[in-house]
Amino acid sequence: MPTNDLNGLPFQLKFVRAAQMIMFSNVVCWPPFGQTTVIPHGQAEAKFRVLIESSISFPEQGWEAVLWHNGSEDGTWVAQPLEEVDQKSEGAPLAITSQGRPKVYRRYFTGEVSRSNTKSTSVAFTLKFRTNASAAWKWVNDQSNLSNGELFFQSNHLPTALHDCFGNFSSSFNVQSLKSEVSDTSLWSLTLAVPAAGKESVFSNEPLGTPLDFTRWFALIRIWSPWLAPRHGKAKFEVNEDAILCSFLRRDGLHLVLLAVSGLEDILTVFKHDGKGGILVSSRNDGTDVGKAQVIAAVGRTFETANAACMYQARKLVSGPGSLSKGLQEALDEPVDEEARTRWMENWYDGLTYCTWNGLGQDLNEQKIYNALDTLDKNNIKITNLIIDDNWQSLDNPGKGQFERRWTDFEANKEGFPKGLAYTITTIRDNHPSIQHVAVWHALLGGYWGGIAPDGNIAKKYKTKVLSRSQGHETFMPPATITVVDADDAQRMYNDFYQFLMSCRIDSVKTDAQFFLDLLEGAEDRRRFIGAYQDAWTISSLRYFSVKAISCMSQTPQILFHTQLPTNKPRLMVRNSDDFFPEIPTSHPWHIFMNAYNSLFTQHLNILPDWDMFQTSHEYSSFHAAGRCVSGGPIYFTDEPGKHDVDLINQMSGENVQGKTVILRPSNIGKTIASGVYTAYEEERLLKVGTYHGSKGSGSGILGIFNVVQKPISDFVMLTEFPGLEDGMEYLVRAHTTGEISKPMSKNDKLPCVSLELQTKSWEILSTFPIHSISMRTIDASKSQDVKVSILGLLGKMTGAAAILGSELTVEENGRLHVSTRLKALGVLGIYISGLPSKSIKDDFLITILGSAIPVHTVSISTISEDILEVDVERAWKEMNLYSGWQNEVAVEVFMS
Repeated sequence: MPTNDLNGLPFQLKFVRAAQMIMFSNVVCWPPFGQTTVIPHGQAEAKFRVLIESSISFPEQGWEAVLWHNGSEDGTWVAQPLEEVDQKSEGAPLAITSQGRPKVYRRYFTGEVSRSNTKSTSVAFTLKFRTNASAAWKWVNDQSNLSNGELFFQSNHLPTALHDCFGNFSSSFNVQSLKSEVSDTSLWSLTLAVPAAGKESVFSNEPLGTPLDFTRWFALIRIWSPWLAPRHGKAKFEVNEDAILCSFLRRDGLHLVLLAVSGLEDILTVFKHDGKGGILVSSRNDGTDVGKAQVIAAVGRTFETANAACMYQARKLVSGPGSLSKGLQEALDEPVDEEARTRWMENWYDGLTYCTWNGLGQDLNEQKIYNALDTLDKNNIKITNLIIDDNWQSLDNPGKGQFERRWTDFEANKEGFPKGLAYTITTIRDNHPSIQHVAVWHALLGGYWGGIAPDGNIAKKYKTKVLSRSQGHETFMPPATITVVDADDAQRMYNDFYQFLMSCRIDSVKTDAQFFLDLLEGAEDRRRFIGAYQDAWTISSLRYFSVKAISCMSQTPQILFHTQLPTNKPRLMVRNSDDFFPEIPTSHPWHIFMNAYNSLFTQHLNILPDWDMFQTSHEYSSFHAAGRCVSGGPIYFTDEPGKHDVDLINQMSGENVQGKTVILRPSNIGKTIASGVYTAYEEERLLKVGTYHGSKGSGSGILGIFNVVQKPISDFVMLTEFPGLEDGMEYLVRAHTTGEISKPMSKNDKLPCVSLELQTKSWEILSTFPIHSISMRTIDASKSQDVKVSILGLLGKMTGAAAILGSELTVEENGRLHVSTRLKALGVLGIYISGLPSKSIKDDFLITILGSAIPVHTVSISTISEDILEVDVERAWKEMNLYSGWQNEVAVEVFMS
């Protein structure tokens, strides 16, 4: 039957029913349903934005939306009609849809819920909607199976006493109020005496109390001995694993954070639950003196501020007088060639890295490595760093499992490396000059998974000790004794080993299985070995390799606080999570989720979090690649020879003017954003990982957005969710996968900056770019015109904003606009210029590199947006045969009349 759309035009469809249209519609709301949202204490109202999407297979309708909430003065539920936004006057958000998704109509609505003067701070809300005034209403809860959303209007006052935050607060703890280094936070230290140990460790489990009046909690737990992972819950606190950090979102909108500190006085401390919602402080004393379990507590207006207050105080504790051993202090005092260290750091942190582990497997030999590197060269993949992973060493018990094999000699095994390690590395360096650094794998305690072979050359040269190693929760690891170099000789062994590696032209290491220290059973062994081995490795790696070391399987509490938290030594690269498992499909979304939440803690350590290697030719390859790009950490891949996605590698990296491949690493660590801290993995929400690149006020906020749910998910992205953005400034938002840009936006805009839908396994990276408003004179100099300019970094790169090393915009005396941009890598530079369609590239622009004008054909206007100027810097550089000398960057000068 014929019908009409809103414009009165005929629309041919056999059946048009409101129930059909509602069934196939989609509703997105901010604040979100099924979640808790905190309204800051200085904000008088919660602003709602709602999107209704409907299929264009039906006639467009005059949709209506009504917000229901119990935020009235007497607490009764009230209906509040939402106002539709005129998209022509306000401008529609950038809409990013999944590839192949049918086109839809989009209608946006807004409204507000004010802070009550009499009601409690908590407000529940939901929404109903319909196609038109005569149709039946539909509750969004029935449409999406989501529960009501909750608002918490934040209290103006922070608690002054910690016991006010708990029920049944224990009097066993010595509680001291401290001055916090973070504004708007309250801070306390809690200590508890733990009896001295003898031959066996002494354990203590002391109830702390039950957190009061909270709605959700988040914890970082020991998922197994070497690794941390997130856990979440509602109402009742209950974690099945030991936790080192717990945070509670209170109903007054404040955040209570608890941190268990380890690594002092041979004490290990974690949190457990008592089965009734209460917290237990569980400690282990390995020392011969009475020790102190130490907990730090903070309450803040955001999780980030409360978390930072705890971490800053913990750093004070572990960095106090006497925290450094004599040997470590001497190593730090040794003179260093700072210029050389800077070059090493640049290559080590920012170079593209290949690792042999998954790609070549444990049956490793030099020919496999040669073949893999030759294949990379054939694909024009120029790596900067190479990691030779497990199974290059000389081991006993061939053919047995890795925990039964033991280290015999410093030299590589003769079967795989017949001419020795030095010959292999020299061959690699001679044939592949782009490789700047070569690292080898080894275990921290005993050199290999099974320790030292009692009859090997290493055991003959150094004092050894047989240690009892507990199984812990690792059922795959048999309880065993393990022979290792004694703690008294660990430093000498490491010095000799690393001198040998240097003689082979190895200049970096990946030191794995560090959690073995935490599996030692006897108290005497634990107090002798845990600290001694950490310091011996740190001293030798600093002395011989400077910053070029990777710490792996080292997220045990003693190592986190003793080695990784203090800032009195160079920044260390540390694995941030459990492994990448290419053959387990369900592990891949969890891997990104786990790393994003672990970084809430590891961002405060003196480390560069490493999200592990991955493979570029894999069903989740781009998912992992996007995660690595926003992580702020290194990027290394472990492809099987010939199985490479070159385009994906090019999206992660670029060639610099020296011909080296560099990754585009943001200057800040990527982590779960504030609105997602308390969102569990099982909830149907997009994971948003935020980072920031550049200086305050002139840099770019970046969001990596990942669908970790097994269904398509739609959501809003608010400009306030991007890290580092300033009030009163305008920004552009650019989507990496489509290249689309938003209209100029500010944090106070009525509508969100982006609406998007992501399918399963899908992701997006959104980057913000500050807009500069420039006043330019017209040709006859009688008037001035305002031009908006934004530098977009390298287009086609996942984190192209991180290619920008610096920029400057000026108007010259002759009235020309001068845009100067320094880039870390070659590629296509994008510059947004309002009014660009009215300009002529040939007549109105002059673009130079190293003082020479680049060819006109290397400059164009984007086919995606007519306001974006594209400068192919890489093509111009190569066509002009330019040479930069010792410089690693390229400066692009754009002059516009």
